[in-house]
Amino acid sequence: MLIRTGNLRKSYFLNKNRIEALKGIDMEVRQGSFTAIVGPSGSGKSTLLYILGCLTQPSEGTYLLDGTDVSSLSDRSLSKIRNRNIGFIFQTFNLIPQMTVLENTEIPLVHSGTARKERLEISRKYLEMVGLSHRLLHRPSELSGGEMQRAAIARALVTEPLLVLADEPTGNLDSKIGSEIIEILRSLNSSGKTVIIVTHSSSIAACADEIISLRDGRVDENH
Repeated sequence: MLIRTGNLRKSYFLNKNRIEALKGIDMEVRQGSFTAIVGPSGSGKSTLLYILGCLTQPSEGTYLLDGTDVSSLSDRSLSKIRNRNIGFIFQTFNLIPQMTVLENTEIPLVHSGTARKERLEISRKYLEMVGLSHRLLHRPSELSGGEMQRAAIARALVTEPLLVLADEPTGNLDSKIGSEIIEILRSLNSSGKTVIIVTHSSSIAACADEIISLRDGRVDENH
């Protein structure tokens, strides 16, 4: 198993009110699988994905990633694991407007200390893979939504992560472009990448090997 969680809980305060976003999540994800996390708004989907992506830590419980318990690591250790093992694709793309597509794609490799020549080679390779080799020097404002998401996917892949996480990656795209993005993720999965996607779409979830349904911060066993 690439991922195991035990009694994973997350709570936070909003206007002095304690909100329990996750209420004891037990789940497993196999290496090389394609998993969809589904559920209504407010069910804890994105909170769970952010914990799996080492972007935030659980309030309680354990999270084993490739055998390492990351649930209580320091921010610095989490950052190293995130940069080395996890590629994150966001609904809002999170591209830096002042940078070109190529420069945006290089960012994780800059953080990992990769030499510039190698950074350029790797970034070009993945931008070509997602069909953006003709857009290397364009800025995000010059791209369509689908092209921005392709650039975000290339950026997520340059470090050869163990795990690719996607938070509603088609949420801002029309259905045709959304289908193309899902095909890219399926192709990644076919090449051996473990992919976890949060989605509201039943048709996208149907592409997955495993579906984890959340309701009110818990796994919905009746789904």
